[in-house]
Amino acid sequence: MITMKSKNFILAAACAALLPVAALAQEGKATLGVSSVTPTPSLKAALSKAGKDLSLGRVVEAFDSQLISAINASRKFDIVGRSDLKDVMKEQELGASGNVDAKSAAQQGKLTGAKFLLVTTVDDFEDSTEKMEFKTLNKVGLKRKIRIGAVAKIYDSTTGKLLESANIRTDKKDDRSDSTSLSKDAELTDDLLREAVKETAESVASRVANVVFPVKVLVKRDKQITINRGEGSGVTVGQVWGVFAQGEELIDPDTKESLGKEEVQVGKARITAVNPKTSTAEILEDTGVDKGAVLRLAK
Repeated sequence: MITMKSKNFILAAACAALLPVAALAQEGKATLGVSSVTPTPSLKAALSKAGKDLSLGRVVEAFDSQLISAINASRKFDIVGRSDLKDVMKEQELGASGNVDAKSAAQQGKLTGAKFLLVTTVDDFEDSTEKMEFKTLNKVGLKRKIRIGAVAKIYDSTTGKLLESANIRTDKKDDRSDSTSLSKDAELTDDLLREAVKETAESVASRVANVVFPVKVLVKRDKQITINRGEGSGVTVGQVWGVFAQGEELIDPDTKESLGKEEVQVGKARITAVNPKTSTAEILEDTGVDKGAVLRLAK
């Protein structure tokens, strides 16, 4: 049985171990505490009943690894004290639901030295195969369908405020008449599942980066702009982004809470090239596009 005295010792030890790590955060980068990816209790119970515990476990494990890789690839964050954060989160019973109250979020930030906290849960998962008959070809194939759903919650650890709650959905399909390359009973070792997990992780990492560090114009030359996003950030050639000029900070008159800055759309741009650290875009519309303007992906 763990006594209160023992719990306090564990928390103090975790704090002492993490502070030197936080001090190493590179200047200009934000420190981010990333909790381990977990399935929601309802999803876990449903898949356990269906005998798919192993499948879910493998997906969550792969997602957890890919998420760290994707966040590192963004070059925007220093991930601090992750192994210790996992123990602290468990100790404080900060749930698999992904819900963290303001007090708990602020406490995790203090313990880990992280400015921001990311809590990610998997709330939907399907991996199924169906047989297909190609009568004209006299062949039988398999139709593979994978669906992954996740909820990513981003907290400001200094205040405990929830900054963003994002629902991420990824669907992948693969129809083949040659079933030899598709594993029996939708086993989890093929390329399709790895692509689905990686895409979901990159979407979460991209959302976190966009919340903390909005996509911005670095340079404008004639009809071309360079933005502060490169490979692995979710930016792809052909995407059209809205360009916005930021104005005054908006304050809620009742709560006095900052609601962000006023934004006025001043143009649109299409991505033409994605480089390791930056991307370039062709300006499609321009009524005031300039250095420092914020970009948001057009819906």
